[in-house]
Amino acid sequence: MKTDFDCVVVANGLFPTTEDALALLRNASFVIACDGAAQKLFEDGYRIDAIVGDLDSMPHDIIKKYTPNIHHLTEQMTNDLTKSVHYAHEKGYKHLLILGATGLREDHTIGNVSLLTNYINWFDSVQMMSDFGVFIPLKASSTLSSEPGQQISIFAVTPQIEITTTGLRWDVTDRRFECWWQGTLNEAIGTEFTLSFKGDGRVVVYKALVDYKRR
Repeated sequence: MKTDFDCVVVANGLFPTTEDALALLRNASFVIACDGAAQKLFEDGYRIDAIVGDLDSMPHDIIKKYTPNIHHLTEQMTNDLTKSVHYAHEKGYKHLLILGATGLREDHTIGNVSLLTNYINWFDSVQMMSDFGVFIPLKASSTLSSEPGQQISIFAVTPQIEITTTGLRWDVTDRRFECWWQGTLNEAIGTEFTLSFKGDGRVVVYKALVDYKRR
């Protein structure tokens, strides 16, 4: 399988189950586990090239097995995901995929999604994928691929930015999203859509999986 990502970071949230996400994990050229995620990767037979974190949720047998691959970082000013992403940046990777960073605790999910707008400064591209969709951070006007009917949500992490969209069912012009809910639940009408920005700011776009149906 050809992949556009040269590194995959796996966080200790809801482990992916969709074939697309698991195929990207299997075919990754470098896999970084955030602390406790190493146990799930090991149990399911996935490769682990590095383990990064404070080891506060790491079983002793995993520590013993992967000692040469462990990068123990004890400072508490950042979380294990950010430590792992920074490690990928230091290793020189340019196209990052993050898995397992959503689900379980909702506060972790919200925090991790907002962190994407910091990570984009370190990479040419970065995405966060779950079983239900993908989060893409943007810091400049961009055109993104889509499928007709695909559900799209826009989150302005910095609400002062003015956003204009084309290619969505409910386009907006020079709109400021001052609350996160205001840009949610839109829909692509074609194979791409564009977000144009006025001013400096940070935005996260969520593209739901096309075949996902609410259960």
